Amino acid sequence: MSHPAYIGNQPRNSADLGRWLGRRAREAALEPELPIIDAHHHLWDFPAVGNRYLLPDYLADVQGGHNIVASVYVEAAAMWRADGPEALRPVGEVEFAAGMAAMADSGTYGPCRIAAAIVAHADLRLGAQVREVLLAQQAAAGGRLRGIRHQVAHATGAVGKYIKHPVDADLMYQAGFRAGVAQLAPLGLSFDAWLYHPQLAGLRDLARAFPDTVIVLNHVGGVLGVDAYAGRQAQAFAQWSEQMAALADCPNVVVKLGGMGMPVFGFGFETGDGPPTSAQLAERWQPYIERCIGLFGAQRCLFESNFPVDRQSCDYNALWNAFKLATQSLPSADRRAVFMETARRVYRIAI
Repeated sequence: MSHPAYIGNQPRNSADLGRWLGRRAREAALEPELPIIDAHHHLWDFPAVGNRYLLPDYLADVQGGHNIVASVYVEAAAMWRADGPEALRPVGEVEFAAGMAAMADSGTYGPCRIAAAIVAHADLRLGAQVREVLLAQQAAAGGRLRGIRHQVAHATGAVGKYIKHPVDADLMYQAGFRAGVAQLAPLGLSFDAWLYHPQLAGLRDLARAFPDTVIVLNHVGGVLGVDAYAGRQAQAFAQWSEQMAALADCPNVVVKLGGMGMPVFGFGFETGDGPPTSAQLAERWQPYIERCIGLFGAQRCLFESNFPVDRQSCDYNALWNAFKLATQSLPSADRRAVFMETARRVYRIAI
């Protein structure tokens, strides 16, 4: 079986993607009363590549029938300041996110508290000097800053070619980076980790070195399914599962359930003539969701849309329907945890 070449996690621009998603009618929301905190999404505008997803776009998704009560905005290197000290330029993204949050808090756009919590970027390689950046971001966030994500994803081959912000393979072990991580917990900030599954041992080492820092693993640990892993998903799942079992021993680590709509996972949904149904998504995603919940427990797992990145595979309604289908067998208290309560606790969101 041949596998299409990996060309990044966003092979379609916004216009092409809209046309492709339009080939399937939007599904009605299942269990529309179930409260949800979308624990990970972005807003951005990159005109050079025709990629736009701003507040009106997110509102159109959030208002599709699911009960999204709040969301967590996560950095995407968008809206950085164009000038000033380089280290402080990411403060611009916090200002942008806080502005969107203020608009949502007005109630003008419905009840959802968009960007109720903000996860910003700061260059943790600055070591202790990053504290100045963190304080500036806290001031800009208006009380909403909850964490920092310095992306640590590293890979070679085609996957590495499409990493927007390449980092050293040993970044999580570097003294300067760790000195930066050390600044987070004293300021009440968590660390969001985006990496690929071969790096999970490094994250475990980091988590053990900073037991008082809450570490939020993004996108179920980034299970690779393309390039060298194309056609080897069972092997990748086994490797990932073993590393996740070891990581689960770190009580300060929680896991975001989502991100599996990204092409790098290798499910290939983005290559279809039209988007898949929620049942098709649930069938492929359920083993990963169940494994995470089985290892970490519902109190340490939280669902995320990862929109608009996961929009490459499906629309917002289908994504949340798939998550609901994949967790039908869970006790109601566990479902409430993974859909809302864990996110509310980890990111300290008042509903």
